[in-house]
Amino acid sequence: MYPIARPFLMRMDPERAHSATLAGLDRMHALGLTSLLTKRPPSHPVRVFGLDFPNAVGLAAGLDKNAGHVDALFALGFGFVEVGTITPRPQSGNPKPRLFRIPEENAIINRMGFNNDGMDAAIRNLEASRFVRANKKPGILGINIGKNKDTDNDSAWRDYVTCFERAYPLADYVTVNISSPNTMGLRELQEEQALRRLIASLFERREQLATRHGRRVPVLVKLSPDLAEPDIDAAARVFTELKVDGVIATNTTISRLTVQAYPQAAEAGGLSGGPLLARSTSCLRRLCSRLDDSIPVIGVGGICKGADAVAKTAAGATLVQLYTGFVYRGPRLIAECAEAIRRRKVDRASGIANLP
Repeated sequence: MYPIARPFLMRMDPERAHSATLAGLDRMHALGLTSLLTKRPPSHPVRVFGLDFPNAVGLAAGLDKNAGHVDALFALGFGFVEVGTITPRPQSGNPKPRLFRIPEENAIINRMGFNNDGMDAAIRNLEASRFVRANKKPGILGINIGKNKDTDNDSAWRDYVTCFERAYPLADYVTVNISSPNTMGLRELQEEQALRRLIASLFERREQLATRHGRRVPVLVKLSPDLAEPDIDAAARVFTELKVDGVIATNTTISRLTVQAYPQAAEAGGLSGGPLLARSTSCLRRLCSRLDDSIPVIGVGGICKGADAVAKTAAGATLVQLYTGFVYRGPRLIAECAEAIRRRKVDRASGIANLP
């Protein structure tokens, strides 16, 4: 059904189309019609971060900013769903328009600016979820956290710790977003000393929370594709020394080299989709080559077909996430990527093929 709806959605304002799509997914899920949208991915469990993922394909943060649609999204067959980015207090984000399509390249430019209803609202939405409420999620739930735009970087760790405390009881893992280009100064938190301080603060609080809740929630960090190679190496060194549970590579890019022929390229914000694939995968490959082998990496950025997901795993990713490709291709991309990754693993295990 998505190929039928897609032309209508693409004629709508991008933010309106975003809201309409999520509302439509909720409605179809409530009516038990999700199976009309896509076939379910093959079962191919993966154990990562001490968690059991039904398959290796997840939804990246940004689509369900307020954690209000997890039931419908899980029903599409994602092995994991990451909600957010969520900040301690509500914020409206950047002025509209702030979302732009480049359909010729399966690309999007966004400067949303962490628009969300705040952590309290997200927790209420999750507690209302049928899957979460019954503790019978069909996949893994990640919660992506950030700082409010009016919090200076010296105090940013307090925002992250506040969100971490609130998310802890419901999250299977928590992602620390320090790489969005749409919050002024946020990416400075990727610098080695700031990164070290932030992670150390979260880990210190986690020890207390783990005792209280009887479980240890993994902490992942999401990086930018625009880091220079020495900065990737420095981040990998910090992650290895502090034993971060995992890394997500990557967020969107501020580069316009691959789309400069399009008028939308003049818009500020992060570029995602097909043009990001090579840059993001290169960053992923270098990161994996510098990280301790015990730290898994989730590959995200530019996945628009099964072969792109395979390219991420070939570069070192254990799991992958979709966003812009999912917007353009629809739910069928989930099963396509899950099957491509499964086949690669089977072929490599049997020695039939050595795919790239």
